[in-house]
This record gives sequence, structure tokens and C-alpha cells, in this order.
Amino acid sequence: MARLANAVRPRLTRAVTAVRPSLARLPKAVRTGPAHLPRLPRTRTVRAWRYTAGAATAGLALAAGAVTVAGPWDATGQRTAERDRAAAAERSGGADHGRAGTAAGALRPAPSAGPVLAGLGGTSGAVGTTRTAPDARAVAEALDPLLDAPALGGGHAAAVVDVTTGERLYDADAGRALTPASTTKIATAVAALSALGPDHRLTTRTALEPDTGELVLVGGGDPTLTAHARDGGWASLRALAADTAKALAERGIRKVTLSYDTTLFTGPALHPIGVNDNLAPVSALTADEGRTDDSTSGPVTRVGDPAADAAAKFALFLKDAGITATHPGPSKASTRAQTLAGVSSPPLSALVERMLTNSDNDIAEALARHTALAGGRPASFAGGAGAIATQLRKLGLPMAGAVFRDGSGLDRADRLTPGLLTGLLVRAADPDRPGLRPVLTGLPVAGFTGTLSNRYADGASGVVRAKTGTLTGVNTLAGTVVTPAGRLLAFAFLASGTTDPTEAQSALDKAATALAG
Repeated sequence: MARLANAVRPRLTRAVTAVRPSLARLPKAVRTGPAHLPRLPRTRTVRAWRYTAGAATAGLALAAGAVTVAGPWDATGQRTAERDRAAAAERSGGADHGRAGTAAGALRPAPSAGPVLAGLGGTSGAVGTTRTAPDARAVAEALDPLLDAPALGGGHAAAVVDVTTGERLYDADAGRALTPASTTKIATAVAALSALGPDHRLTTRTALEPDTGELVLVGGGDPTLTAHARDGGWASLRALAADTAKALAERGIRKVTLSYDTTLFTGPALHPIGVNDNLAPVSALTADEGRTDDSTSGPVTRVGDPAADAAAKFALFLKDAGITATHPGPSKASTRAQTLAGVSSPPLSALVERMLTNSDNDIAEALARHTALAGGRPASFAGGAGAIATQLRKLGLPMAGAVFRDGSGLDRADRLTPGLLTGLLVRAADPDRPGLRPVLTGLPVAGFTGTLSNRYADGASGVVRAKTGTLTGVNTLAGTVVTPAGRLLAFAFLASGTTDPTEAQSALDKAATALAG
């Protein structure tokens, strides 16, 4: 759009400039006429002819401007904008929020879709606020038999709310608190965005102690810091090493004692579930979430000490840049330490989207701790859980029965109600709270992205956006749908005591599909 505007502006200016003298001369020519002819009276015919000629000339100018706006055109007759668009379509990255970033020269993330993607046979218009909301009785007739499926076990609860009005269209024990699993991340996202704002960034830095010459790698709690050669736009540990080496060389320093500082976070690093492929030990300093392969999402074996692993990689990058470092150990940067370099994460909005799309537990626990820090609490599991609850109370959400033990939903002691989950989604859609919009844009799209990419193949692909939740015996789903009439609805389905996770998941998908219809 920017390139097209820049291309159009000078051409349109030249077109108007070229026509202006003709327009200026025309009234004068009509008024005076050629020198050898007698002066004619101002008749209606002459006046009408003058206006017609003027309109024709102006029309030519407008046509020239329209052609210019439709362009720019290249020598072969193809619009340059079309050619650029075709070239851009061949690039990769960004669409699933898995590699969105802001570094210079990096591929920019694909624009987030609106509340939903239009499904086949669905409404062709935009989501509106003037269309009639679905009838509550019709919603109940569609959902009751599906949510009573044996696969959902004996304990389930659900709610559906019209996002425009806040009216609850369906209530099946909507105030019943059940284990939410990963739908907890919706609450974590709302709390973090409310406490920190969507533009907040997390910075990892290096600091040089003036007396000892010790170089300290200071963790800023960025769970998306990467050591990969291709950083995808996320904060790069390699770039930090290069900038640090340059700053040291300028000071004539070629050898340092390296240490690392993780004191931003406190409390136990290991989640109560213990060692688990779904979450690394939580640390203020970690690279690639402590993953032992090149993956960026999903379960995988993690390193035992993410901070020591990141510092060891940093030492190797320093060596490549001409700086020799000792084997790193833990320390704490003093207040007198001079910052040499730093790298910052993309905005918090991008981290929230990645967390929700991929159900990223590492990001969730880090954001819970940053929410705690923003509220003056310890950056621990307990501090983060308490800070999330506090932020949600400030938003006036229904907190009865809600219990938070972590930010990811991996703790089976977490409890949320369908009423709270739908309330969170309605708040995220509030026109007066644009900073919460990443909660909606980060939701996986049925059949397309994240944890819903392989679901809804025979259902509401593209018209359901929802956060999934799965633990042993627990299946949950919360998100948004658009009805055929174009009405945006928020829903939350929670089931505990399920015995067949595949069948339970299918039952929830069928309920969301029915709601979309």
C-alpha cells in the first residue's frame, strides 16, 4: 500500500499540473474570443458551451488521474502493483504467528484476520452489529444434544454470549468452575495485555562491571529469545553477542569473565507437574525455550538448565566474534554495571498471538511472571497466578469459583467457569479496549492455524476461532464464531471426566460447528 501510494502521488500531481493551465485558459478564451472576431454577448448557449468544454477537460484530467491510480504500469502493460503482489505471495512466514517479528529486514507477519475468515457458503458481508442475534431457544436446541454426548463425561458446562450486546444466549452451568486446561491462556493473555500494554517489549542485555571487567548476560524474561541463525524477527542471541563483541573491542577488551543473571524471576523454576516435554524450567534467561531440537512449538525434550545453556551458546557466539570468554556461571549485575548491548522482543501483542495460536506454555508462564512484576508481586508461579486474578477483577469479570495456580493451564488445580471465559472474549472484542484485540487475533483458526490446523476438516473450517485445552480426562474449547447472519458469538465448552480424548474433542468441535450454523 505504501509503495503504491508513493508511486501514484507524483503521477497524479503531474496530471493535475499539466491540465491546470488548460483549465485556466479556457474561461478566458471563451470570454474574449479570438482578436479578429467581434465580441459576442453572454448568451445561455455560450455559457452552456463553456461549462461543457470545462467539464470535458476536467473529465480528461480525472480520467488521467484514474489511470494513474490504477497503475503504476510497466512497459509490458502489467500493473507493477500486481507484479509485486504476486512476488510477495511466494514468500513464506508470519501467517500462523509462529515466526512473526519486527527486526529490520525480517519477513513481516501476515495481517491478522478479522474475527473470523469467511467460510464457504457463509455470509459475504462483514461482521456487523445491526443483524438480529440468534434465538436463544434455537441455540439450545442445537447444542443440548451435542453437549450431552457420552464422550464428554458427566461433568461439563457451557456458555454462549452475543459479543455485540453481551447477552447470554446459552447457559449450561455457566457458573460452574471446572479444570480449564490451556484455555487458561486466554485469561493470562488478557491479564498481561491489561497490565503491560500491547506495545511492551522484553529486553535481554549485556552489562560490564567497571571494577572487575566481568561481563554479565542479564536475562529479561523473554521466552522468545532465539539462538537460531535465522531469528525470524525474534530477539537474537547471536545479534546480542555481535553487538557486545563490538562494544568490547572498542574498549580494547578481547577477553572477559562471563556470567549470567536470572534474578528477574524468583521461586521454583520447575512447574508442579515436574519435568515435562511441554514446558522447560521457567527462567528469566532462556534461548529457544530450552528445546533440544529446531522446533518452535509443541512438546519436545528440554534442557535441564535453560539459563546455563543460553549462556554457553552466547560464549560460543562471542568467540566467533573475536572475544574469549570463561565458562559462564550465575551472578547478578550490580547497579554500577554499564549496559553494552541489548536485544528486545517483538511487541507483547505478537507474543500473545504466538502463545495462543501454538498453545505455548513457556510464553504463558513468562507472561504470568511479567504480569506479577507489573503489579509489584514476586515473579513466581504463585505471584503470577495472583497477579492474573487481580487484573481480571479490575476488569469487572465474574471471578466466582475461579482459581489460578499458573499461567499455562498445566496445573490441574486451576479452575475457570464458562461465564468467565466468555467474559474474557467479550472484553477482548470491546471497541473501547483495542489493546486486548490480540486475544482474538491470536486464537487458532479452525482448519488453518495452530492447534486447530488439523481439526474441522469436515466442519466449520475458517469460521471457528478457538483456544483448545487438553489434559488427561479434560477437554475444553473457548473462542468465537460468526453465524450465517454475520453475528459474532463467544463460546466456552468445558468437560471433565472424559475417557476418550479423541471422541471428546470431536464432540466439542461438533458443538462449535453447530453454533456457527
